[in-house]
Amino acid sequence: MKPILFNTPMVRAILDGRKSCTRRIVNPQPQGRLCYTFAGGDCGTWGYPSKTAYENWGDEYKLPEDITDEELKRRWNPPYHTDDILYVRETWRKGLERYIYRADYSDTEKFYRGGKEIEMKWHPSIHMPKEAARIWLKVTDVRVERLQEITEEQACMEGTDPWDEACYENNGWHPTLSDPDSGGDPNMIDGFHKLWNSTIKKSDLDYYGWSANPWVWVIEFERCERGGVDER
Repeated sequence: MKPILFNTPMVRAILDGRKSCTRRIVNPQPQGRLCYTFAGGDCGTWGYPSKTAYENWGDEYKLPEDITDEELKRRWNPPYHTDDILYVRETWRKGLERYIYRADYSDTEKFYRGGKEIEMKWHPSIHMPKEAARIWLKVTDVRVERLQEITEEQACMEGTDPWDEACYENNGWHPTLSDPDSGGDPNMIDGFHKLWNSTIKKSDLDYYGWSANPWVWVIEFERCERGGVDER
């Protein structure tokens, strides 16, 4: 069983049933589209197609003419594989009798002790022990694509919030609680664009931000129960 980290908004999206997909940077970035290897010693990894594959598969599989033989031999191993069981690491802390999780409280939640307001100190997700896990996921599909190849459906599966203003910036309309269906549709890809960039360090935006259109692992998953999970 492997861990997977999510920030608090994405944990909430998983709990709400709005998130069943995540994208992670392919590292190092390939120089062209990758293909899955089904057999042989490299089975389960990804690598470049042959230099002439594009003749049958289309120009999207065409490799740079100056790609080196050494680069052509490179293999990529995805962070997760189909049927892997993952436990979610999230922002947490240990209470008196149980673990508690940041995602269960609103961003404006106030905490009190002895009648006085206190500042709650949370531990980052990367330090969450396995024993504190409460969410388990089963990987259902893994593939490689360009970030901007995402569809509206996939943007929804990423947990993009349809109420986020970024979904309406380009159509001049925004829903209100009093009139949520007054005639506009959210652009979920625009919303995901904002969501993606919020997870990238400012210094890395030129390399991995939306505009850079990097290659990403697309990892689809579904919720599963802990019972019966192989703990090895």
